[in-house]
Amino acid sequence: MFQALAKSSAAPGPQAAGWVQTMASHKLLVPPPKALLKPLSIPKRLLLGPGPSNLPPRIMSAGGMQIIGPMDKEMYQIMDEIKEGIQYVFQTRNPLTLVITGSGHCALEAALVNVLEPGDSFLVGVNGIWGQRAMDIGERMGKGESQVGMALAPSFKASLVSLCLKLAALSPGARVHPMTKDPGGHYTLQEVEEGLAQHKPVLLFLTHGESSTGVLQPLDGFGELCHRYKCLLLVDSVVSLGGTPLYMDQQGIDILYSGSQKVLNAPPGTSFISFSDKAKKKMYSRKTKPFSFYLDIKWLANFWGCDGQPRMYHHTIPVISLYSLRESLALIAEQGLENSWRQHRETTAYLHGRLQALGLQLFVKDPALRLPMVTTVVVPAGYDWRDIVSYVLDHFDIEIMGGLGPSAGKVLRIGLLGCNATRENVDRVTEALGAALQHCPKNKL
Repeated sequence: MFQALAKSSAAPGPQAAGWVQTMASHKLLVPPPKALLKPLSIPKRLLLGPGPSNLPPRIMSAGGMQIIGPMDKEMYQIMDEIKEGIQYVFQTRNPLTLVITGSGHCALEAALVNVLEPGDSFLVGVNGIWGQRAMDIGERMGKGESQVGMALAPSFKASLVSLCLKLAALSPGARVHPMTKDPGGHYTLQEVEEGLAQHKPVLLFLTHGESSTGVLQPLDGFGELCHRYKCLLLVDSVVSLGGTPLYMDQQGIDILYSGSQKVLNAPPGTSFISFSDKAKKKMYSRKTKPFSFYLDIKWLANFWGCDGQPRMYHHTIPVISLYSLRESLALIAEQGLENSWRQHRETTAYLHGRLQALGLQLFVKDPALRLPMVTTVVVPAGYDWRDIVSYVLDHFDIEIMGGLGPSAGKVLRIGLLGCNATRENVDRVTEALGAALQHCPKNKL
């Protein structure tokens, strides 16, 4: 039987042979792109925007190493070393600490899809683009009652909202409650407590370093306050991590995430996140599965060796990017967190003095609330911010950025991140800005 089957399958029949010949005879409709037949060319550029930042030689060298299998024991060792590095920069002992394959947006989404369940109340500090993004993701998980009946007559609007509230537990997604501030604003303990008392959320989102506005949000006391109201505290530290004091465990932060491409000077594309025991309990006791398999923390926790069980394959991790992330964490461990914080504080103070000497106005009025890594400057009267950014790039090969989200058109953003936070770079960028103010046209708009 087997011999007959082998003999019959040794040569294709007339129909199959014709099919093979037909498939092989198709002509290519799309030729090789001419651009890809040329060598890759990358301009030499100093990145002094809000991120990504330039890569130090050691991190670039790590990116050129040969790949190994993502489930090799040597790779697991690298992953374990990365976890220890994250625990150091986060200042946490949380076992549930791991890397997400994706940017900071991916870590934010991982937090929300794992913590929030249908009917949960989610309180969001919206004082810049990252609060807007957290609100957007939450709203995609379910409509908030604030969106219900806004165009209805007052006579029955209240009754409809009441009905929707009763049905909230039966409807998909969380209920999102934004606390909106104008760009440049921050949150006080009293303001947050009012939101906690009114909306009784299971989760509060705050941005530690709002890179779109240049605001540094104070965090002391917010974790304790949240826990008093049985609420978890979620904090975005994508731009702030490594450049200003942050203490996850001591400040009572339940979920903290950050990204690779800012102060750590690693390539974009990886982020990292840590969960307190309270956050883990909330996620591991949920009644429904997270709607994302890719971001399911139980799977990721196992793959990253956080649950004490044999590791199972979840997805193919970006091995080369993890080499670079490991080296970036090694560099900041060698420098020391306190030294990195001081470097950013002192270099940014020097930048502020140079900017003010040019007659430029800092967007954040209170010095205590200015983000040391990203400085926002009010676009000077009569200038188009795009002209200034383009002039600095075209004539000095320095990249700075305009505003983003609610700060678009209002500010210029200058970043001093990790190895880029030097007085030499401050001198270079302020020289370029001075030249731009002299040569860019005024009153164009």
